[in-house]
Amino acid sequence: MDTRALLRALPKVDELLKRSDVSALADLHGRELTLEALREAIDATRAEVLRGVVAEVVTDDIVAWAMGHLADAAKPSLRAVINATGIVVHTNLGRSPLADEALVAVAEVARGYSTLEYDVETGERGSRHVHVEDLICRLTGAEAAMAVNNNASAVLLGLAALARRKEAIVSRGQLVEIGGSFRIPDIMRESGAKMVEVGTTNKTHLRDYEGAITPRTGLILKVHSSNYRVVGFTEEVPLADLVALGAKHGVPVFEDQGSGVLVDLAKYGLPGEPTIGAAIAAGADLVSASGDKLLGGPQAGILAGKREIIARLKKHPLARAVRLDKMTLAALEATLRLYLDEGKLIERVPTLRMLTMPATEVERRADSLARAIRKACGDAYAIELAADVSRAGGGALPMEDIPTTVVTLAPARISATALEQRLRLGDPAVIARIRDGRLLLDPRTLRADEEPEVVAALAAAAGA
Repeated sequence: MDTRALLRALPKVDELLKRSDVSALADLHGRELTLEALREAIDATRAEVLRGVVAEVVTDDIVAWAMGHLADAAKPSLRAVINATGIVVHTNLGRSPLADEALVAVAEVARGYSTLEYDVETGERGSRHVHVEDLICRLTGAEAAMAVNNNASAVLLGLAALARRKEAIVSRGQLVEIGGSFRIPDIMRESGAKMVEVGTTNKTHLRDYEGAITPRTGLILKVHSSNYRVVGFTEEVPLADLVALGAKHGVPVFEDQGSGVLVDLAKYGLPGEPTIGAAIAAGADLVSASGDKLLGGPQAGILAGKREIIARLKKHPLARAVRLDKMTLAALEATLRLYLDEGKLIERVPTLRMLTMPATEVERRADSLARAIRKACGDAYAIELAADVSRAGGGALPMEDIPTTVVTLAPARISATALEQRLRLGDPAVIARIRDGRLLLDPRTLRADEEPEVVAALAAAAGA
């Protein structure tokens, strides 16, 4: 059939709309989107005809193309993936998975109305701060507390409320940058505070801070290096000493802890990180931390400290701009409640459960996963177990190698890169690592119910 005949054979959109399968598409996706997909399918076929790559116009193929296009367009952009990387708090994959209790709480407040800013006792307007303030205070010993939409916002709000048009003293060794190019000097500038650097990269002494205090000093800022370490010939001033210095000169001390820890991680075999409670006990006027890193909750910024300080933050205009929505508040409240019973904490907070999973348990799960893959995929992969390390991720515990056992796969018919791509583009997407020509799967970050999905994805990739 010549080109002109093929072009004449292209179906009309009106004709396609009479088909029952197309009518079903219109009912599912709407008439306008269906028309758009059909026109694109016809145009794509016309282009192929003109390039001479089509020997026959098949109407069913055109409809199938439109169906596939509509199905792809209907997929949400933000969707669940399976994390097989071994990076627990994976920023690009949404950081910490939420506890079941948090998921239930979110669903409860999302499906209807809630007490977000309503006091049922008085029948009058309430405050959204009350839902987490008492819990934070109980868990940290702080006089008052509040939560905002992330720790960057917490730092910005604290600086703006306490040091706008004033000086904020900070050690040069603490001028950190975290993911997304968030830098302390930049946030200082945006807050309206004037940054005063003291000390050197590796050593800062108490006398450096004291020598920088002037009548214009608004606060002393201490930033915990949660995503890096300076080792060797180093020295920094303990928080308690800064608090004493601040009290002597009437200057508040603000510690940005970054990762956010409410319990002593050393008890669970992890490196000890400063807790919010320890900073409060040391006398810090204000402490900020993340809710979605080591704490294991939703993205949030926790602010705890002296009553008068928190009151100033709550009244600041920025507080409204960075406030939490009802779903995040519900998830954060539910997560904080789990910390009231530390005996069950590890098993109920997924992030802590994954970080503290014993090496023997990971090895057992890796062996089970490898067996399941061999059974489902035959000789499609050369499968081995290998010792490796997992990471906390999210800018937390930067020096900690967490021993793990990974399943390594060498595909028989495709490259490891091609396999990684097929898994990543699958539904659900499986995100894995590649090293030395092999695909690596770390069971530490896999839920038990996700393992069959990984096996199914590998079987599909092998047969593709």
